[in-house]
Amino acid sequence: MYVKVCGLTDPDTVDVAVDAGADAVGVVMNRTSPRAVDADTARSIVDRAGGRVDTVLVVNDMSAADAARIAAGLGFSVLQLHGGYTEADFADAAAIFPRLWRATSLAVDPPLEVGAYGEVALLLDAPRPGSGETWDLSVLADRGVHGAWLLAGGLTSDNVADAIAAARPWGVDTSSGVEASPGVKDHAKVRAFIKAAREAQTP
Repeated sequence: MYVKVCGLTDPDTVDVAVDAGADAVGVVMNRTSPRAVDADTARSIVDRAGGRVDTVLVVNDMSAADAARIAAGLGFSVLQLHGGYTEADFADAAAIFPRLWRATSLAVDPPLEVGAYGEVALLLDAPRPGSGETWDLSVLADRGVHGAWLLAGGLTSDNVADAIAAARPWGVDTSSGVEASPGVKDHAKVRAFIKAAREAQTP
């Protein structure tokens, strides 16, 4: 089970996540997010990771090409384009930065084939990303999502095992579910989430 902890705002949480067994950490650079960081903070988080885990830049309100340039310039290993980006946007980004994830919600009826826009992984989130809201996973039963896809949306250490059993994702992503307050990670919750995800049984 691939485990990503998103919305980091300080380098110290990188060490906690890595030591607990995370595969990736995410940094948000959306202008309106309470978890948004500036370029200097983003670089410090990437530097602290030191290649030990994937570092994912998450954006939803800038052009895909600009995001790709930022991801490359700051040393991220993955660019996650979240929301209403088109296939053409992904092509623009891929010309600059090749390792892309597509993040979306079933609310917009997106293509569910991993790689439909040239991405290497697909993330399915709640209708309001970052809200901490869970969503009805039963709708995935007949959708046939396969391959490298991550489940997100209101995941915590208390519900991640059940979510994994229900949806059978390749990976899971948490942000608000491991916070003391928006943008401030609770290190005990980070450790508990990763442990629960690692121990979850998939059918």
